[in-house]
Amino acid sequence: MSRIDDRAGQATKLEQLDGRYDPVLLGLALLMAGFGVVMVGSSSIAIAEGLDVGPFHFLVRHVVFLVLGGALAFALMRTELKLIERYNHLLLLGCIVLLGLVFMPGIGHTVNGAQRWINLGVSKFQAVEAVKLLLIVWLASYVVRYRDDIGEKWSTLLKPLGVAGFLVLLLLVQPDFGSAALILAITGGMVWLGGARIAHLAAIGALALPVLALVAVAAPYRVARLKSFLDPWQDPFNDGFQLTQALIAIGRGEWFGVGLGGSVQKLFYLPEAHTDFIFSVSAEELGFAGSVAIIGVFALFSWRTFRLGLRAVEMRRYFAGFCAFGVGLWISLQSFVSIGVNLGLLPTKGLTLPLISSGGSSVLVTCTAIGLLLRVSYELDRAERQVARLRGGSGHAEDEPAPDARPAAQSPAAVAPPAGVRGGRGRIEPKIGAVA
Repeated sequence: MSRIDDRAGQATKLEQLDGRYDPVLLGLALLMAGFGVVMVGSSSIAIAEGLDVGPFHFLVRHVVFLVLGGALAFALMRTELKLIERYNHLLLLGCIVLLGLVFMPGIGHTVNGAQRWINLGVSKFQAVEAVKLLLIVWLASYVVRYRDDIGEKWSTLLKPLGVAGFLVLLLLVQPDFGSAALILAITGGMVWLGGARIAHLAAIGALALPVLALVAVAAPYRVARLKSFLDPWQDPFNDGFQLTQALIAIGRGEWFGVGLGGSVQKLFYLPEAHTDFIFSVSAEELGFAGSVAIIGVFALFSWRTFRLGLRAVEMRRYFAGFCAFGVGLWISLQSFVSIGVNLGLLPTKGLTLPLISSGGSSVLVTCTAIGLLLRVSYELDRAERQVARLRGGSGHAEDEPAPDARPAAQSPAAVAPPAGVRGGRGRIEPKIGAVA
């Protein structure tokens, strides 16, 4: 057989290699989703009966959205990342359109004075949930394209921050301060991981934080929330009602809880027991041990996600890596805020606990984001198998191509850590100061 035939045969063998989805990541996602079904069922029965919609209304609704979210996740798991990256500008346009639709008469839907939902007829969709994922994918593409300049040129750094600032402005008009702060944190984290200097980000933060503080105290209800956060027991039946009831629920759980289904606080004492304060109900029923287990699962999920992103970057699959970093930042920060609010560590924000709280929009988009993570793990595993085959990792001498036949993107040099991206093994930790 000629050398050309050998190369063709080697390329065919590489193309025939399949990847594997990360079993740990998938198992953790299924564990959180299953626990969410149990807790939504436990925490929502009394609320559903009070609304006269049947005791299992919210449970059935939650399961339906989980199934729909699973279908979206499966579709994304079968989609090549290069196809998603190709249309990144359309995703950014989608962010702006979605946040604009909530203000259109007949399409936007208002609840308790907040214009955050789009009326789909059969259900209401909270636009910002989809915006989080779309923005992460666009940011991943942007950081990849400008990773050599984002730490050197102000113009390159200010563009993604300006885009995030515009989206935040639309969110503040709704108003949705919690999601606005989350988007700013995700954007800052991703551009830093992409190589932005800490000094530059600190300078921008020094200018932006006072503005956000003024916005936060401009609304009387936010001031009331801040006061109740500082001392909820000063007015436990009005402004401090949510937090005091959450703390009572957590205190009743003691070490091992009152038993699944035995919560008293969910019986019309604790507002939003099946959404924003589902962690408090879980702590009451499962106790300190159950609470630690929940936090441990989220911590392990976050670690696995960031580890996945780091492996992808080390393989020079930058877009895949930054998609994983972005989703990891989103899930970890939102779960931290949600649990922190329940524990009284943070002021009250309307953020759900991912995959556990009831909420159609949140469940749909979180499942889709996990589908994206699993696609990243699939393509990364496939790439690692191809590199192992090229290096002779299969153990067969005939599988080793000639040196000049190795594709550049899959050569042994391709696994060297990139110099300009945070997280490479060549950079143990980011430098601080003018050269950071």
